[in-house]
Amino acid sequence: MPETVFEVDTDAPPDEQPDPIVNRWHPDTPPAASVEPGEKFRVECLDWTGGQVVNDDSANDIRDMKLAPNHHLSGPIEVEGAEPGDVLVVDILDIGAFPDHEWGFTGIFELDNGGGFLTDHFPNARKAIWDLDGVYTRSRHVPGVDFAGLTHPGILGTAPSHELLAEWNERERKLIEDGPTVETAVNHETREDEPPLALPPEPEDTMLGSMDGEELEAASREAARTIPPRENAGNCDIKNLSRGSRVYLPVFVEGANFITGDLHFSQGDGEITFCGAIEMAGWIDFRVDVIEGGMERFGLDHAIFKPGNVEPQFTDYITFEGYSVAEDGTQHYKNANVGMRRACLDAIDYLKNFGYTGEQAYIALSTIPVESRIAGIVDLPNTCVTVSLPQEAFDFTIDPDDLGDVESGSKGTAARPS
Repeated sequence: MPETVFEVDTDAPPDEQPDPIVNRWHPDTPPAASVEPGEKFRVECLDWTGGQVVNDDSANDIRDMKLAPNHHLSGPIEVEGAEPGDVLVVDILDIGAFPDHEWGFTGIFELDNGGGFLTDHFPNARKAIWDLDGVYTRSRHVPGVDFAGLTHPGILGTAPSHELLAEWNERERKLIEDGPTVETAVNHETREDEPPLALPPEPEDTMLGSMDGEELEAASREAARTIPPRENAGNCDIKNLSRGSRVYLPVFVEGANFITGDLHFSQGDGEITFCGAIEMAGWIDFRVDVIEGGMERFGLDHAIFKPGNVEPQFTDYITFEGYSVAEDGTQHYKNANVGMRRACLDAIDYLKNFGYTGEQAYIALSTIPVESRIAGIVDLPNTCVTVSLPQEAFDFTIDPDDLGDVESGSKGTAARPS
């Protein structure tokens, strides 16, 4: 087994971990460990909320979650010899849940506390707990669903340089100040209750490894939130970054300072409920190498990756189409976001035929390894987006040819706040 270079304790709070947690991007975060190119190593990870969610039948913890500390990540891991301009090669060797913690969760967040992709349709907190059994999973809160997951880290990335960090903060600040254009708002105009367009540095609850005192206080005022993906990869939430994948990450600081976490047992393309994967605590094994001067040699400004060959064997899909026309009939110009919404809403309405509530269908679509595609982008004014749902993920038929014969008894509800 590879040496564990970063340890966590799922029974301890985030600020009392064996190795100090990171929840922001900053170039000066002290490395927690150092590895050599070619070395295999294991990193243990808390779930992204730092243990705020428990295995029960109430969504109180989703409704009341404190979001400022998230994500709770492991690292940085210094890679000896890595220099700015290099490319860090990261092989994902294996990944899994802790033996005494074989469960995960999915949440729908309240509108005023995080929201989600379809918040205007599903504004209330809900939760599903999933039992993890090898590569398979089931949930008592979404019965009738039984599938093999595609386990992956939601987050992996390298530290930004001071210059890149300043660029992130400036461009995201400008976005917040300028607001969306007509075509970036889903329904032509923004509402007062819409989530923010970006998340600026938030000094509250900042954790930068072993950094403390005045240094931490100063860094927390500029450290970037880990919510969006950026040039360093970060929170990409790409379901295909599973076992056997190789990732090529730009290096911006000496030692690369590699950080990972936010482990997902499974996720559909888009992770649409926001807390939309099957979130879990666990471990992940890596091997790293360095390509000297790789950013210039490859012409890389962002990460690239090669997916592994370990994926669930789904063959029968039902595909839903969406176009750039909002639910209220407003025509948008080549808006893939609107097209994705429409495809997802149609898939959710379809699953209601089989006894699911809208919230259960929303959760299923976010966790089953659905395939989403931009099918057509050249035909104005509509971009065509497809969402393909594997029939094998259900232990009963959802085939449209059989729909007329289905007895759609109630399948209960996802957990609500108590």
